[in-house]
Amino acid sequence: MSGLLRICTAGSVDDGKSTLIGRLLYDSRGVYEDQVRSVQAASHNRGAGPIDFSLFTDGLRAEREQGITIDVAYRYFATARRKFILADTPGHEQYTRNMATGASTSDVAILLVDARHGIREQTRRHARIAQLLGIASFVLAVNKMDLVDFDRGAFEQCRDEFAKLVEGATVHAIPISALDGDNVIVASERTPWFRGPGLLPYLETVDVAGRAERAAFRLPVQLVLRPTHDFRGYAGRIASGTIRPGDRLTAWPSGVSTRVARIATWDGDLDRASAGMSVTLVLEDEIDVSRGDVLATDVIEVGRRFSADVVWMDERPLNPGRPYLLKHTTRVVAAELDQPLALNDIGRVAVTTASPLVFDSYADNRSTGSFVLIDPATNFTAGAGMIAEALPEETSDAAYLSGAERIARAARAATSDAEAVEAVRRLVEEILR
Repeated sequence: MSGLLRICTAGSVDDGKSTLIGRLLYDSRGVYEDQVRSVQAASHNRGAGPIDFSLFTDGLRAEREQGITIDVAYRYFATARRKFILADTPGHEQYTRNMATGASTSDVAILLVDARHGIREQTRRHARIAQLLGIASFVLAVNKMDLVDFDRGAFEQCRDEFAKLVEGATVHAIPISALDGDNVIVASERTPWFRGPGLLPYLETVDVAGRAERAAFRLPVQLVLRPTHDFRGYAGRIASGTIRPGDRLTAWPSGVSTRVARIATWDGDLDRASAGMSVTLVLEDEIDVSRGDVLATDVIEVGRRFSADVVWMDERPLNPGRPYLLKHTTRVVAAELDQPLALNDIGRVAVTTASPLVFDSYADNRSTGSFVLIDPATNFTAGAGMIAEALPEETSDAAYLSGAERIARAARAATSDAEAVEAVRRLVEEILR
């Protein structure tokens, strides 16, 4: 199986996530010799034996002092069959936001479980977050099997319990010892009862490709290109689906339809373009399309209200009466949320934006169904959201106007850009007091 596979590890603290990734990198020769020498020296200083595999990913001083993972560590390696990006995420509950960050772009999640303790609460929490983020393929790595004498019953109990936890997802369970390397790269002689592939062989062959290409075509417009008077193109990165010259598409939110005349790139025109490619579409008709619009081949949601699952990442709690900036694809709008959330909370909220967005549910499309929330006072990324469904618009005669609506009205009432900027600045200062 060729192509790039994005992987994240998850699970409770001290289940051996960093050790497993270190062992995987070391045995697959995904680390340089100077890194190996550095880790061997650090391992000797810590009295951790010949080599502490967790040090290949835990690079922060606080991580090495405490023996835990705090930040997301990304590692890149390749075998003859596939390229990989590994995200080692923290297991502590207080770093849930970092785990969500690492899982948000992953195709497969490796959930580690200590064979002695079984499925713990943080394992359940991480499995829920991974599913919430759209991951449908799991590897259940039942680790530290050497400490239970490679007991088949302990492995099968963990496997069966986890399968119920992520019902509907694909699960491949493997009994491993990250410290000793059992079933990480090659089959272990200490698990003759296990007939499935080891961790690396499975990751080399797991099929996760095609999901984005099979989805409906979506291209959020990033830039309108007009280098000469006879060329107008709409540039962006294809979020999902495929497109060919002659295909009919619609520009949203306007709803005007036309056909694709050309697919232009720096290297020349293409006969076909698919998800992940950055292209410029030239349309047969000159229609009004600008940055933030979405070109799609079928109907897509357009609205100002939707429900979403939000992971809150800011130490300052979510304030329902306070406006935030919402970045969705290539558009940034003011927005308000109706429920309070604290750091590392995950909750379903209703979102109201100052102007309509063009979106899908996150279950249908990761790109057009996700957004980030930014605190306008600090520019801090306060939260990440996954859209669940569109909500009906509130009636225009509602007595209460949200902060986002007040900001939008003030901007629309201005007679110039400078006046709009000043009106919005004064209103934001008033709301944030």
